[in-house]
Amino acid sequence: MQIFISHLSFNTPNILSNPVRPANMGFSPLSLSQFLFSILFLFHFHTTISSSNYSSSSHFCAPDQSLSLLQFKESFSITSSASGRCQHPKTESWKEGTDCCLWDGVTCDMKTGQVTALDLSCSMLYGTLHPNSTLFSLHHLQKLDLSDNDFQSSHISSSFGQFSNLTDLNLNYSVFAGQVPSEISQLSKLVSLDLSGDLNGYLSLEPISFDKLVRNLTQLRELDLSSVDMSLVTPNALMNLSSSLSSLILRSCGLQGEFPSSMRKFKHLQQLDLADNNLKGPIPYDFEQLTELVSLALSGNENDYLSLEPISFDKLVQNLTQLRKLYLSWVNMSLVEPNSLMNMSSSWSSLVFYSCGLQGKFPSSMRKFKHLQQLDLRYNNFTGSIPYDLGQLTELVSIDLSYNDYLSVEPSSFGKIIQNLTKLRELHLGYVNMPLVTPNSLANLSSSLSVLALWGCGLKGKFPDLAGNHFSGQIPSSLRNLVDLHSLYLDNCNFSGRIPDFLGNLTLLENLGLSSNQLVGPIPSQISTRSLKLFNLGNNHLHGPIPSSIFKQENLEALALASNNKLTGEISSSICKLKFLRLLDLSNNNLSGFIPQCLGNFSNSLSILNLGMNNLQGTIFSPFSKGNNLGYLNLNGNELEGKIPLSIINCTMLEILDLGNNKIEDTFPYFLEMLPELHVLVLKSNKLQGFVNGPIANNSFSKLRIFDISSNNLSGSLPTGYFNSLEAMMISDQNSFYMMARNYSDYAYSIKVTWKGFDIEFARIQSALRILDFSNNNFIGEISKVIGKLKALQQLNLSHNSLTGHIQSSLGMLTYLESLDLSSNLLTGRIPVQLADLTFLGVLNLSHNHLEGPMPIGKQFNTFNASSFEGNLGLCGFPMPKECNSDEAPPSQPSNFHDGDDSKFFGEGFGWKAVAIGYGCGFVFGVTMGYVVFRTRKPAWFLKVVEDQWNLKARRTKKNARRNGARRN
Repeated sequence: MQIFISHLSFNTPNILSNPVRPANMGFSPLSLSQFLFSILFLFHFHTTISSSNYSSSSHFCAPDQSLSLLQFKESFSITSSASGRCQHPKTESWKEGTDCCLWDGVTCDMKTGQVTALDLSCSMLYGTLHPNSTLFSLHHLQKLDLSDNDFQSSHISSSFGQFSNLTDLNLNYSVFAGQVPSEISQLSKLVSLDLSGDLNGYLSLEPISFDKLVRNLTQLRELDLSSVDMSLVTPNALMNLSSSLSSLILRSCGLQGEFPSSMRKFKHLQQLDLADNNLKGPIPYDFEQLTELVSLALSGNENDYLSLEPISFDKLVQNLTQLRKLYLSWVNMSLVEPNSLMNMSSSWSSLVFYSCGLQGKFPSSMRKFKHLQQLDLRYNNFTGSIPYDLGQLTELVSIDLSYNDYLSVEPSSFGKIIQNLTKLRELHLGYVNMPLVTPNSLANLSSSLSVLALWGCGLKGKFPDLAGNHFSGQIPSSLRNLVDLHSLYLDNCNFSGRIPDFLGNLTLLENLGLSSNQLVGPIPSQISTRSLKLFNLGNNHLHGPIPSSIFKQENLEALALASNNKLTGEISSSICKLKFLRLLDLSNNNLSGFIPQCLGNFSNSLSILNLGMNNLQGTIFSPFSKGNNLGYLNLNGNELEGKIPLSIINCTMLEILDLGNNKIEDTFPYFLEMLPELHVLVLKSNKLQGFVNGPIANNSFSKLRIFDISSNNLSGSLPTGYFNSLEAMMISDQNSFYMMARNYSDYAYSIKVTWKGFDIEFARIQSALRILDFSNNNFIGEISKVIGKLKALQQLNLSHNSLTGHIQSSLGMLTYLESLDLSSNLLTGRIPVQLADLTFLGVLNLSHNHLEGPMPIGKQFNTFNASSFEGNLGLCGFPMPKECNSDEAPPSQPSNFHDGDDSKFFGEGFGWKAVAIGYGCGFVFGVTMGYVVFRTRKPAWFLKVVEDQWNLKARRTKKNARRNGARRN
């Protein structure tokens, strides 16, 4: 107003110098016009000045800032696939010649015009962020958000350390790679830091960098490093973090070791997430002191198990009154009583105790948890009935009580659940007993339900709607009304007929499971919803080609069309457009043509690839890209030729490799030794040739459990070197489990091998299974005694070679052996009696060799008939037709089988090194003692005996010399 008044005094007519006289209580015409003019002038001037002030206060972006932003913009392209969670291309509003302070995502200091905040989240930026980017010239930045873009595995530049004023830094889900630079620790004003990413784990954080980060960032309140590789950081290092933290999220960071023994220093924590690591040990008692906690997630530490004692659990749920969300899946709570759940606060919103070992009767009442939205108690051992009042929890959105095999639900309880829980979107009751629930009650389900899973519940009746029950008939058309359905699982029913076209109208459908039914006809092309993530039609009777519409499902993560037997045609190269695909299983069909070469490098997300048992031709696709996540590759039973590509060593996560039953012409692929996680290797029935000399690297095949190179043209001696490095075959698994896909836990690995003489496909592979099959090759020489080290072997097959020498008695050390086949070789000698002690041995074939001598008697050998030993004419005794002579010697005793370094087996006998050392020491000791005796002439009695013997021998020598001399004369 001061500016306005000053300006007015110099430019407006001075109306006060000409006072207006009243005339009949009015104004003169001249004075009125002057007054109106003044008013209009003032209004116009005020408007002009106000407009000028507004312009000067909002349009003053510093030129250097505008230029830096425009240059930053030009270094990236806009690509829709670069942002997955949301899409807002903010940089499209950035135009040269306009004020950068008005651009989307840009905030300026109103006084200086410097850019202080930059929010480019979800901006679909695609390209490399270089260390010399003009972004780093924005030195006044206080907040920077580059989340949900694709920077193509750019390294986080050390230049980020120049942002000395930065308080908030968010780089999550932006595909950065490499090590987190230690310069991040220079951002001493940081309050919030988020470097989290997806499960690919592109980023890593070294212990030194982490230590600098936690010591220097003393003002940090929020820290999220989810999926950053911190496997070298010890859990106790977390105790150096600021005690002022309110949010700590370290999900899937590879942390391993003992859980910190105390957490009491973090009294201001509201959110703590340490899920999906490898932490172990007890959860500390002092968790009860973190009274501000609202959300606690310790789920998924399943490899070594965290444990929670009843006392700790009681204190935790009683004292943490602010806690609303508790995720303890895979935490061992087997000693916690189910009724103790009733001590929890009534204000809980999420309760997830998946696979915690809880056992006992399900709580009789749940009505107190009126605010509960998520209840997940699957994979426990609850008994009894689901309480009637569960239907009173009207806020529930998701219920999962699956796989509690002894839990049941009464019809009245089920009716209340589906009638009263109007907000319910997910209902999982798989394998919960519901034999009295009538299928007609399912008609009351809300149309807004998004996930419905009732497989294996024992439902009976005509209404065929849900998986794993005794239904029959076609998929009902009434499902078309569930327009909000996100997931539909109708697996393992007895459905027949065609897949209905109306499923294509369920536009929100993300997961569709129709596997293991009797469905026929082609796969309908109408199923083309762009939201589809899981598409499982395996184990049906479908025929025809795979429709091209399937390959347009841009969000598809799992495509399983296995075991339909009649699917034909080629695999389109368009499949490589599915960038998010994690599982592809087209096995056991009649597909033909060439495998698309892009399958090896189209996506680093692909974890499971099974194209086995088809008629595919050509070579194995290559190259395999670095950093891929492939854990399972099965191409068994096709017509593939050529060589095994060297680039397969880039598949560092590969656990199962099955290339059997093809036409691959190559030498033995030694480079496969470089695959550190390989558990199963099947190369049987190909055209491999040459020697298998043994390992070329340390710890070669150390995790290999199944090693099958049978039915090739391999030659030379058996690779004894490998027998010394197959560590997984030396130790048996105490707790056997099925081998499941690492990044897709519902998928079980499968292989096809020869087991006890029969070609069998293992639909699931038990972790305890140990197979060594070198049969049907041209191996020569003897069986090394070192094979006795492989004590966990269950099947050993060396048949149909040209092996010579004896059957090693060290085979008696293979106490888990169930099948032994040494037939059709050139083995000689006797059958070791130690084989009779193999109590698990059910299949034995030693036929067609040159064995001889008596058969071992008793124990396991009484169970085998003569066919196991036929073609060995020298064998005698039961069950052979030839009887043994009375002078036949007994079977041979065990021989030492330890080759090489005997130090590992010292407790089991002496090797040749020990004998040589003992002989040498004894010789030196004897010579020394002899010298001492004759030098000291003590003891006298011993010296006299020796001298008498010496003189006697000397007299005889002289006497014989005289006799011989007389004869010559």
